[in-house]
Amino acid sequence: MNKPYSQACENNKAFILPFLADSFTNSRNLLEVGSGTGQHAVHFAENMPWLSWQTSDVINNHQGIHQWLNEYPSVNLFTPIELDLNNPWPITQVDAIYSANTLHIISWPLVQAFFQGVSQHLATAGKCCIYGPFNYQGKFTSKSNANFNEWLKERDSESGIRDIEAITTLAKNAGLSLDKDHEMPANNRLLVFTKLS
Repeated sequence: MNKPYSQACENNKAFILPFLADSFTNSRNLLEVGSGTGQHAVHFAENMPWLSWQTSDVINNHQGIHQWLNEYPSVNLFTPIELDLNNPWPITQVDAIYSANTLHIISWPLVQAFFQGVSQHLATAGKCCIYGPFNYQGKFTSKSNANFNEWLKERDSESGIRDIEAITTLAKNAGLSLDKDHEMPANNRLLVFTKLS
């Protein structure tokens, strides 16, 4: 069976890696929320060997993640756990959380649930990195993002590119402080948060 494949993951992984490596220098155990195809996981785990990388996703995506992990195994890379943001998270505590291209796919109530989960399960001084497109002051940063948002809405009316101000408010309420907002290729951003308490 052919593995699931995301061209976007292949395009952006090399750009994301150095920022993650810098943010997670002192981290030891990471939860990836929404591992998707598993392509990011196999690349980042191999290149950050000090970090235990726990994949997770809804159960429907597990088969594809297993295929990638089986083909590109790393001793610090772990098979997916079932994580549905509608339900309690099946972990205790981690000192790093990473999520890519998720907040614009899921509904706003699930975005809120994501930050509630981060608040509960990220250790104090832990890092949370979030990759994807965001709006600023209620405006799209590019025509391509506006077109992408229209496509998202046609696919699922509850999805859509989120306003950075709304995201940072949720993060603040979850005990997180925005450390860095990195500009990334293809009109994406990488947000780096620290858990304050």
